[in-house]
Parts: sequence; C-alpha cells; structure tokens
Amino acid sequence: MNSQKLLVALVFLATYGGVAFGRLPFTRLDRAGIALVGATAMVVCGGLTLDEAFKSIDLGALALLLGMMAIVAELELAGFFRSASLFAARRAHSQFALLAGIVAVTGLFSAFLVNDAVCLVMAPLVLRVTRALKLNAKPFLLATALASNAGGAATITGNPQNMIIGAASQIPYGRFAAALAPVAAVALLLVFALIAFVYRRDLRERPSGEPEIGPARAHKGLTLRAALTALGVVVAFFLGVPAPKAALAGASLLLLTRAIKPQKVYRRIDGGLLLMFAGLFIVAAAGERAFLTPDILRRAQGWGLENAWILTAVTATLSNLVSNVPAVLALKPFMAQLPRDSWLVVAMASTLAGNLTLLGSAANLIVAEIARRSGAPLSFWDFLVVGFPATVLSLAFGAAHFGGWPPG
Repeated sequence: MNSQKLLVALVFLATYGGVAFGRLPFTRLDRAGIALVGATAMVVCGGLTLDEAFKSIDLGALALLLGMMAIVAELELAGFFRSASLFAARRAHSQFALLAGIVAVTGLFSAFLVNDAVCLVMAPLVLRVTRALKLNAKPFLLATALASNAGGAATITGNPQNMIIGAASQIPYGRFAAALAPVAAVALLLVFALIAFVYRRDLRERPSGEPEIGPARAHKGLTLRAALTALGVVVAFFLGVPAPKAALAGASLLLLTRAIKPQKVYRRIDGGLLLMFAGLFIVAAAGERAFLTPDILRRAQGWGLENAWILTAVTATLSNLVSNVPAVLALKPFMAQLPRDSWLVVAMASTLAGNLTLLGSAANLIVAEIARRSGAPLSFWDFLVVGFPATVLSLAFGAAHFGGWPPG
C-alpha cells in the first residue's frame, strides 16, 4: 500500500469511526463536522480531486431530504401534528388504545415524512399528552422512537438512508412502498405488542385528566392547506414524479403564505444532517476509488449477498457498527453486482436495525434527548428490552418476505 492509499484508509476509518461514536477524541466535533473534515482531508490527500468530490455528492438525495424537512417544518408550524395528536388522544379511552394510537400516528407520518423530523415534533407532544393524563411517559416515548423507525421503512421518503437507496437504485416509489409496506406494518405491530407486554401493569390503569397539549397556534385553514399540500406531494410520488422535484415543489408552495415567517421554517431544517450527507458521499467515493478494485468486487460475488438472509444480517450488523447512512454508502459499490431489488433488503435491514439499541438510530437519540431534558429519561436498557426482540423478529420477517420477492 502506497502512502496515498494509507492516508485515504486512515481518513476513511477515522471518519466512519467518528460518525459511529458521534465524536473524535480531543475535539468537540459532531457528526456533521467529522464528515466535513473527513471529506476535506480526502481532497487534500489526493483521494479525489475537487471536481470528483463535487460530482460524488448525490444532489438528488440532498434535495429530497431538504424538501421533506421543510414540509415537516411547515406542517408543524401550521399545527397539523398537534391536531392529529390531540384527535388520537381524545379518542383513546384506555392506555392500550393510546399506545396503539401513538404507534399508528407516528408510524404513518414516518412512512411518508422523514422519521427523524417526525420524532422532533411528536416526542414533545407525547410528553404533554401523558403529563396531562398523569401517565408514565416511558412506554409512549419508546413507542414514538421505535414506531418511527418501523414506519420509516415503508417508503423512500421515510428516512435518510432510504432516500439514498431510492436515488441509487432508481426503484419507483410505488414499487418500493409495495415491497416494504408489509414489513413495516408487521414491525409496527411487533412494537405495539412488545411494549404492551413489557409495560402491561402500567398500562392497565385508566387515564385520568384531559389530554390537552396547549393552546392552538394556527387556524384550521392553515392546517388544512398544509395537510393537502403534503398529501399532494405523496400522490405525486406514487404517480412517478421525481421525488426531489415533488418535495421541493411542495415545500416551496407552503412557503408562499403571509401566516408563517420563512425564517421559522429555516430554523427547523437540520443543516447539520445535510452537511453530514455531503461529507459522507465524498468520503465513501474516495474509499471506493482507492480500495474497491475490480478483483475485490468479483470476489464479493462469492459472499452470498444475493441471499436475503445473508444481506439482511450483513446490513443490520454494519448499521449498528457505523450507523445506517454510512452503512448504506459502504454497501453501495457491492450492490452494483446484485439484482436491483436487493436494494429493498438493504432498505429494510438498515432501517429496522435502528430499533436494536438506543444508539441504533438518530430517531432514538432524538427522543431520548427530549425525554432527558423533560425529566423523563430513557435508559439504554429501556430501549434494549423492547427494541432487541422487535428488531430480531422484524428482520426475520423481512428476510423471509424478501426471500420470495418479487411475488410469483
């Protein structure tokens, strides 16, 4: 190995390791900063030229993520999530019904909107509802995090890694959803069943109090406009309109209002996530160019990745080692050797693997941080006792499902 390849290898490992652990020793960098520094180092050490680095960034995936985050922000500001949560809470006459409602609402929203953004909105609402009803918030917060991962597996727009997969595979939105929706539905049922079983004693008590979550901040017309626009975007996805184009069009349409200042929308867009994506695209491209020779790619054909069970295990393991987005980017070169529909297995496994532990996905960490700040902390064990069996069972169902895909 020459000195340049050695430098590329060190930068690649440091970047992926830093993203996996969330920090680098002796620095205060977060994941976005680590990815940016890693991408810059790849260009400086000659892993890629500046033009090659720019070309390696998937602008379609970034545009889709940006558009969906803006739509979620505008739905939140319009009061849509508040209205939906209050509607579900007022019709839940038992804690089991409330749990089912939270799983269903979070899972449905996460299926079409970015699950991380949904958690940012839903977790505070769940806390307000449970406090108003004088309930233990823990099972409902767990339901929010785990259901967002399970529901997010259903479509290309459900989470960031699926957006990358959608852009790389060019699988139509409708076909993607048809393949993954049954797996997501089973995963959501497992989340509900396991939380209901683990917390069955707490959930037997009837709610007391009124499920109010604060005064309304927007009138019905604004909420309806935001909901119809978001629905139109989803319909456009299924009709075959390019996902980035539909998402940006919907976000732009919602910005055309006097009722909401655009600065409020901008503040809710996670620029750090976009930056991390761009950096990881560059780092992954440099690593692929330096080390994935034609000989290595030929050898990969003998690893059995065409088998849904093996690909599920590899993807889930890698996702828990380095996080799901880096895992998908690392697998991308090998997927070129497999049938296009193998990407569906990667989407399923990389998403559902996020429920394994507290550290498995950004959605889990978002909910845990909101819970900690509100005085209702969730421990690593709280996630593991429900998330581990939910993950194993849902991955097994997914692997079996795709073992026979496509139908007939």
